[in-house]
Amino acid sequence: MAKLFPILTTFLLFFFFSSSSCWAHSEEQMSSFLRSEKRVEKAAYETQSHFQFFWHDIVSGPSPTSVRVAQAPSEKNSTTSFGTIVMIDDPLTVGPNLSSPLVGHAQGLYSFAGKDSVGLLMAMTFVFAQGDYANSTIVIMGRNDVFSQVREMAVVGGSGLFRLARGYAQARTHTFDQTTGYTVVQYDVFVTHS
Repeated sequence: MAKLFPILTTFLLFFFFSSSSCWAHSEEQMSSFLRSEKRVEKAAYETQSHFQFFWHDIVSGPSPTSVRVAQAPSEKNSTTSFGTIVMIDDPLTVGPNLSSPLVGHAQGLYSFAGKDSVGLLMAMTFVFAQGDYANSTIVIMGRNDVFSQVREMAVVGGSGLFRLARGYAQARTHTFDQTTGYTVVQYDVFVTHS
């Protein structure tokens, strides 16, 4: 046994140094834009929040919050406005009236992505302006089938108090004015965050 000890020690040292150099070599091969990596434990508790507010899409009048920025040449012949892109900075309020207290704004865009049916691709950030949530954001993305009673889109992230947020948002049309295009949509957002 005493004779095996130096051999075993030499083998372990060789193994340690060779694996260390392999690890260092693999670290050198990491992408040039990766600065660090570490395993992290998930928080023991996460918060699940349910928010409800009303989204006001104002497309006409002296101060629209929704502006068409691109349109496909074929859009003139499309019954679904396929290819149209609209930028938004829509107010979010506590109640369905525009005079209701302001929660924040929905900033982003929606595009008419359905060729044969009216379906919007929504990509927007809910920027909160009230209380503890001021300047925190929730990012929504997904398909909005505007003629369905309830539409569901994904919460894909957030910032501030909603950093690493995940969840979903449900949209229900509250009112739609066919003359002006003014639309009020109730949003229920279910979000899990730390």
